[in-house]
Amino acid sequence: MFAFRLLSYLPLSFLYILSDILYLIVRYLVKYREKVIDNNLLHSFPEKSPAERKKIKNEFYRNFTDSLSETIKLLTMSEEEISRRARIENADIVVDKIKSGEVVIGVTAHFFNWEAHLLSIMAPLREKCEVVYLKVNNPFFEKFMRGLRGRFGGGLVERGKFQRHFLQQRDTPRVIILAADQRPQKAEHRYWTSFMNREAAFFEGAEKLAKKFNLTVVYSHVSKPKRGHYVFTYQILEQPPFADMAHSITDRFVQLTEKNIRQEPALYLWSHDRWKTQKET
Repeated sequence: MFAFRLLSYLPLSFLYILSDILYLIVRYLVKYREKVIDNNLLHSFPEKSPAERKKIKNEFYRNFTDSLSETIKLLTMSEEEISRRARIENADIVVDKIKSGEVVIGVTAHFFNWEAHLLSIMAPLREKCEVVYLKVNNPFFEKFMRGLRGRFGGGLVERGKFQRHFLQQRDTPRVIILAADQRPQKAEHRYWTSFMNREAAFFEGAEKLAKKFNLTVVYSHVSKPKRGHYVFTYQILEQPPFADMAHSITDRFVQLTEKNIRQEPALYLWSHDRWKTQKET
């Protein structure tokens, strides 16, 4: 942790030089999860040529190594620079509802740079922002991520402990952020639907929570206008009164995530084997 903190004091321009070197290692020497990435891109973009998919893959690796450098820099990056580099549009959708005493569900997917996004919304909201996360098995990285995400006083709740925590804090106005594209664990209920041309399992925690407690759900669309700069555009995904339709929130989330992927394909985490779990027949 100390070494990473020292690195974080270096200018981001220097860290990007390290990112360029790491890109060559990860892309051409290690070939990090290349088979998974190639397979995901082939199924997701069958209409594209091999050259087009290769271009997305190369840009993905660039974003991947850049995000590592940016995440290290986030340890000491000022609040002002974070808000400049990770700009949130339509943040008032969330802020106004919290001010009026509401709990809001924020859903996002694994687009780069999600750590910058979390800190950008946590900075102004402080304790009124809560992130539900899946605990990392490696103790070092678990400590690193908790230290980073807790910089501005936002709450961190392990997914397995969230249900009890929510019931204890159900009347506390805040935004609860969920990475809704995570693959469900074996013990969790799964909803199967088509996602980027393949059947994929989704965890419907956001949907169940929103409909049971009449909470507004907000989606974040991600774009990257240039290196080191991201735009997270908020929009209401669904809000009360809810239509009597099962899976409506999850289906809408999948639709918006697919749209985001097709607009910014290199920003999605293709190295994650999102479709590893197979539907039982």
